[in-house]
Amino acid sequence: MAFGVKLVFFLHAFCLLTIHTHGQKKEDATAEEVKIEVLHVPKECKPKSKRGDLLNAHYDGYLASDGSKFYCSRTQNEGHPKWFVLGVGQVIKGLDIAMTDMCPGEKRKVTIPPSLAYGKQGYAQGKIPPNATLIFEIELYAVNKGPRSVEAFTQIDMDSDKKLSRDEISHYLKEEFERDGKKRDASVHDSILADIFKNNDHDGDGFISAREYNVYQHDEL
Repeated sequence: MAFGVKLVFFLHAFCLLTIHTHGQKKEDATAEEVKIEVLHVPKECKPKSKRGDLLNAHYDGYLASDGSKFYCSRTQNEGHPKWFVLGVGQVIKGLDIAMTDMCPGEKRKVTIPPSLAYGKQGYAQGKIPPNATLIFEIELYAVNKGPRSVEAFTQIDMDSDKKLSRDEISHYLKEEFERDGKKRDASVHDSILADIFKNNDHDGDGFISAREYNVYQHDEL
């Protein structure tokens, strides 16, 4: 499991979105819904995914009209499963719905109507025509606490001063990379750390405050 990716998502340092939501618009979906076919459920089916959780999954996308494949996560990012936060718009609305209440090891085939995908405008860059119904075959590998949870902030904030220093985040990164077990050049660590502060230290004081971190507005912080 790529634990190091958790921190990257936690601070939105990189744009590692699984399916681009560019051009997606809200449309009337009162008469349409996501159709879910459960292909496999493990004997031990927990935890169940919910909004704000960090998910790790592989999936293939097809056009329902002719069965042609327009997306395969296994051909992206050196074949590693995709990480994304459920229910916050990092994937199309239909996938957020389709992957709710799903457990690690579960497989689903889902059919998503245009109103919950790319609608009337389609997505030319992704080879998705207007008004396209999409089919995804999904395999979920992991369900973790959301990357901006109170627990995550508290874990990184070693001195409990309600702000994250460069040293604290650097330490957390090193621990996650060691847990991941993959060898990485030191420049990768430095690059991620630099991007984290570039994207999140909005007032430039050298710290990421609870407010800057707090995308989901947790009262506990």
